[in-house]
Amino acid sequence: MEEKKLIKKQLIKNMIYTFTVFTILVIIFDLLIYKRAEQLLYKEIDTELERFANLNELDNKIIRLNPRIIYIIRNFNGEIINEDSIGRLYDDYNIEFDRTKLNTVYSIKVNSEYNYRGINIPVYTISNELCYIQLIANVDGENESLSNLRSRLFSMSAIIITTSIIASYMLSKKTLKPIMQAWERQTEFVQNAAHELRTPLTIIQAKQQLLLEEPDSRIIDKSEDISLTINETRRLTKLIKELMILAMADSNQLQIKKETKNIDEVIRKITIPYMEYAKMQNKELIVELNCNREVNIDINKITQLIVILLDNAMKYTKEGEKITVQTHCKEGKCTIEVIDEGIGISDEQKKHIFERFYRADKARTRETGGTGLGLAIAQTIVKAHGGSIKVYNNEPKGTKFVVKI
Repeated sequence: MEEKKLIKKQLIKNMIYTFTVFTILVIIFDLLIYKRAEQLLYKEIDTELERFANLNELDNKIIRLNPRIIYIIRNFNGEIINEDSIGRLYDDYNIEFDRTKLNTVYSIKVNSEYNYRGINIPVYTISNELCYIQLIANVDGENESLSNLRSRLFSMSAIIITTSIIASYMLSKKTLKPIMQAWERQTEFVQNAAHELRTPLTIIQAKQQLLLEEPDSRIIDKSEDISLTINETRRLTKLIKELMILAMADSNQLQIKKETKNIDEVIRKITIPYMEYAKMQNKELIVELNCNREVNIDINKITQLIVILLDNAMKYTKEGEKITVQTHCKEGKCTIEVIDEGIGISDEQKKHIFERFYRADKARTRETGGTGLGLAIAQTIVKAHGGSIKVYNNEPKGTKFVVKI
């Protein structure tokens, strides 16, 4: 329960973080669009107004203005002195004037209702008196367009931000999914490892306690208990070695010492003892080596891989059945196939066959001393060589493991 609470808490944190970042990006994007639109809408009229900022003498002003622009002349005190030229505008409206803003286009409110863009230009008359030219242009149309743009951006952003809540949750959940799966696998791995370690330890402890209860007994009388203790110790040692291999693989510390060897020669040496072993069990081991190429491999690891596959094949085949080991090269890759005529693997079992501690036949594997780690180690070795391992059905029955390196 505590793990689920921690994961849920992290999910909420990730969702808030993703939502915040997404919202900030949307706001920045909206501001950029709005500012760019504002620049484009005001550009023409601002350029027309700024054209007069570089003319200094009032008498030299060439009054060729855009019809939208109103030309106002003010004296040193800021009073309008060409009221006859501007007519009704002078009578009805209070036109703001700020003498601190010179030669710069800025926004002006007229009667707190109408929007203008204006520029104040200081000039000197022929009599060397300072006065000001104020040029203003109505931009209510542009402001209406910007207002519509603001409304649309706000509406679209609201929809996008609302949608981003769901998107943030889904994205956070997807991001946490591999972590949750890894957590579950780790928990399951620890539980399975503890279970596998507990069984032999329990047996060893029980047998040793029995020996202590009868200190005067002869070794020959307790040989069966001693033998069982030794077998369980060996199984425990094997399990620990396998766990160490997987732990090193998980932490990227699995050392691969590659050298160039003929793959067929390597396979031949590995299979020789198994041929005798197969005969002893009235089984047939067929070796067909057709690759005959030098490959860059870790011999010890490849040997361990083939031993795992052959051990599985031997365990799950009956007397009179065949096991075949084949090699061949295709498309620059070396392919190793271990084929048996045993009990086979169902499609559902194939999905989990390379998982740690997974046993297709739990009871039978326990009898043969398996830990359910062999194929997981096999897959780790193959991946360390940059290859792949897959399992298929063998027709008419049995299993085929195909390794490509």
